[in-house]
Amino acid sequence: MSDAPGSIWSQLRSARRLSVIAGPCVIESEALCLRVAAFVSRHCARLGLPYVFKASFDKANRTSAKSFRGPGLEAGLKVLDRVRRDIGVAVLTDIHTEAQAAPAAAVVDVLQIPAFLCRQTDLITAAVATGRIVNLKKGQFLSPAEMGQVVAKAVEAGARRLLVTERGTTFGYHNLVVDMRALAQMRAFGWPVIFDATHSVQLPGAGGDRSGGQREFVPVLARAAVAAGAHGVFFETHPDPDHALSDGPNMIPLKQLPRRLEELARLHEALA
Repeated sequence: MSDAPGSIWSQLRSARRLSVIAGPCVIESEALCLRVAAFVSRHCARLGLPYVFKASFDKANRTSAKSFRGPGLEAGLKVLDRVRRDIGVAVLTDIHTEAQAAPAAAVVDVLQIPAFLCRQTDLITAAVATGRIVNLKKGQFLSPAEMGQVVAKAVEAGARRLLVTERGTTFGYHNLVVDMRALAQMRAFGWPVIFDATHSVQLPGAGGDRSGGQREFVPVLARAAVAAGAHGVFFETHPDPDHALSDGPNMIPLKQLPRRLEELARLHEALA
């Protein structure tokens, strides 16, 4: 499979336009993914923002074993393939095992290494070996400096197209904080830095058998990250977050996303 039209890597690595990665946390249905991808794509095109659709075929790190994980690899990749073809956007999904790397890479443009797995050398190597863009999410347990070792692993494995994503740092129990200095520190690695605005307001495990979240702070942190020099922003979004099957408390309602993108695009342009 060739790269998406318009060379998504060229757009993601450029600092001229704010990049957007957005979609539902997990694939709940094909209809949901197509709806979200079409909506976000339309508004990003209107604003001239590079867009990558995101959704997971499996959430292997849910708090409870009883929680919804997704449709699985085969069914999930079929949905992502349809989104890519029908909507005409680049697509990102995360992988949790080395065996998932090659089949996922046959469909999507960006392979994401989950934050909890960012130090798994074999997983990073397998993702890099596919030749796809690889998004390395910084673990909640790592400092920005330590993330440099994760990047070094990927480069040593032959990576030529990397994204590095900040998503907050563990602060006591059930809480995350964001140190905006981390964005500048990780930009020094030489790769585009993305800010995950919705996972950064997550309250891990705060719901007992699920995570909580404070979505009201997403706009605050997103603006701060763009001002601090992020190449792009990452949002999980859903038409009805309160009834989403995963990460609802930290996702932003789909109808609110255009306004947020407009704010961030203006801020990014003013700072360019």
